[in-house]
Parts: sequence; structure tokens; C-alpha cells
Amino acid sequence: MSDNVKKMVGKVFNDVANAIETGQFGEKVRIGITVLGSELGVDNIIKGAEMAQEKDPSIEVVLIGPKNDSKLTQYNVDTEDEQHKKMEELLDSKEIDGCVTMHYNFPIGVSTVGRIITPGRGREMILATTTGTSAPHRVEAMIKNGIYGNIVAKALGIKKPTLGIANLDGARQVDRAFAELKANGYDVEFSESQRVDGGVVMRGNDLLLGTPDIMVNDTLTGNLLMKIFSSYQTGGDYEAVGYGYGPGIGEDYERLIMILSRASGSPVAANAIIYAAELVKGKVFEVAKKEFTAANKAGLKDIIAKLTQDKAKGQDEEEVKSPPKEIVTESIGGIDVMELEDAVKALWKVGIYAESGMGCTGPIVMISEANLTKAKEELAKAGFAAEDTPC
Repeated sequence: MSDNVKKMVGKVFNDVANAIETGQFGEKVRIGITVLGSELGVDNIIKGAEMAQEKDPSIEVVLIGPKNDSKLTQYNVDTEDEQHKKMEELLDSKEIDGCVTMHYNFPIGVSTVGRIITPGRGREMILATTTGTSAPHRVEAMIKNGIYGNIVAKALGIKKPTLGIANLDGARQVDRAFAELKANGYDVEFSESQRVDGGVVMRGNDLLLGTPDIMVNDTLTGNLLMKIFSSYQTGGDYEAVGYGYGPGIGEDYERLIMILSRASGSPVAANAIIYAAELVKGKVFEVAKKEFTAANKAGLKDIIAKLTQDKAKGQDEEEVKSPPKEIVTESIGGIDVMELEDAVKALWKVGIYAESGMGCTGPIVMISEANLTKAKEELAKAGFAAEDTPC
């Protein structure tokens, strides 16, 4: 018998023994978690991973980070940068189905869909969105956030998720956009505020009540809400409740990367792993393709173009071509999200390749290490307030 056949037979027997022991038959969902970076220490994250493994035997939890005493499967690396490289490698090779991590830089167009438990009523509610930037234009971003929330809710098995819009600047425009999408055939169910005047625009009371399945907001507001709902009982330095900041969702984006805060405690880390596994089982990226197809068929791009055309009229129409693509490993922050694309083009004009992105502290311009100092100088000359972005 060849060595390969022996390995296959051994794996079969191990799988059968494990299935008999746990009652779980079939392929397990493999979810990774990076262990470095938490303000609460490595042990806090490992404890959360072990809690998730114990709670749901249909998951195989994988640790990515320095060697430790846990019995969980491990991929050992020594730095945060190596963690993310290993995570991406494992995701792209399909060795893991999803991964939970901290402070990951998503491209513009991708933002994370959080999941909280409201106080008092204990109702789960989706916050769309909590990190990242769906679009540089506020109203466009909130419209996309609603679609991202719809995708996640349906992947979690909510067949007709209700959508509410937080009462923020731009909420009425977002309301009109979704009404037009619905009239054009996009499948969206509107929630109704619990206040006497009702309507799809949600008040602060509705946040506490968990009125809609999906609460649409801008990302910075969503980030603030996530922190408050997760740590309101702990004084703010330990996020104890909820499922974390959620998966990065965007059109044609297919890496299942879930975000935690550096202050996320073990229970939240455990829930984030379980959240990831639920999305894998719910085939979130298949749901996403269907939702984007339906939204685009209902005129999403035309609706957004109408909303943003006034802003576009005032912009410099000069076409700026990108220099040859480079590997971008450094980042510059301190730039307003509304000016992010203009900052990138300012660097292109002087021959510096740059990309826009979202870091742990907000919008960033990403450039190569060799161009870091020069890029800062050029951005300063162009009137952009650029600065280092330590997480």
C-alpha cells in the first residue's frame, strides 16, 4: 500500500472516529483566527477560539500566530504582518473557509457588516456597516451598506430581513433610493419605526429596541455603535457582547475576513468565529452575487449616478492615468474620505503609484516603502493633511 493511500485511509478513520465522538458528520467548516494584536493579550483570543470550538463541533478552529500550548490546529508565524500574509495564503488556497482578524485594510468598496445584541430585549441586529468604506460619497456608501446588510442577513437564513435607516445626514436620500430600487424590482423589506410617526427612518429608540433586522448607517457611526453595544457594561475597555464587526462585503470581493477590535473579549472572539461559519454554511458569496445582480438590474448604478452628479460637476475633469502598478506595503492616513481619491490622483500626477484603502484608524493612501517619504511631501504640497497611521 502506497504512502498516499495510507494517508487517505488514516484520514477516513480519523474522520469517522471524530464524527462518532462529536455527532458531526461531513466536512467541517475551517475558520482561522489571528492571535496577535489584541490589547487584551494573546491568551484572550486563544480562549475565544477554544470557546467557539467547544460550542460548535461543526467548526475546525485554526490559530494563526506564535506557537502556543493550545490543542487547536496551528499555523505558526511570529509577527502581525506574517499573520495577515499567512491568512491570505490560507484563504486563497481554500485551506480555510474564513478568518477572524484585527485592523485589516480592505479596499474602497468593501466594508464590514457587524452583528450586535441589543440591551434590554436581547434582540440580534445587523449594523451595516462598521469598518471600511463602501464608497467615498456618503449617501452612495449608505445605499451600498444596506445591500451589504441584506446579503449578510439572507446568508444567515433570514428570508425577508427588514431594513431600517438610522436618522443621520443623508437618510432621506437613502430612503428614496431604496424606494426606487424596490419599485424597480429589488427585493427589500422596509422596517417601521416604533415611534408614533413610524417610517423607515429609525430613531435612537429603535437602536435600543432592535426594531429592524438591518440598521443602515455610515461606517463611522456604525463603528461607534458597535463599540457602545459591545462594551456598555464593561466601561469600554473590554467588548463583551455581540459578534464583532463582521465580514468585509463588496461587489466581486470573495475573501471571508471577519473583523474584531483590539478590545474584543473572548466571548466576542468566539461569536465572530461562529458568525463566520454561519456565513460559510449560508454561502454568503453566492448570495452576494444574486443581490448585486438584482440591485444592478433595478438600476442601482443609475440611481447612484443621479445622487452624485452634482458633486462630479464640481470636480476637476482632467483625466489622470495611473503609473505602473507596484506592491504597496506602507500607508498614509489623516486624509478625509471625501478627498481620498483626489489624494491618490495627486500622487499619480507626479509619477507615484498609490491606491486608496481603509486602515484601522480610517481612510489611507497605500504606497510602496520606497515612495513613502516622497509621497508624504507631495501630499503636503497638494494641501492634504497626511500623517502616519499607527494602529
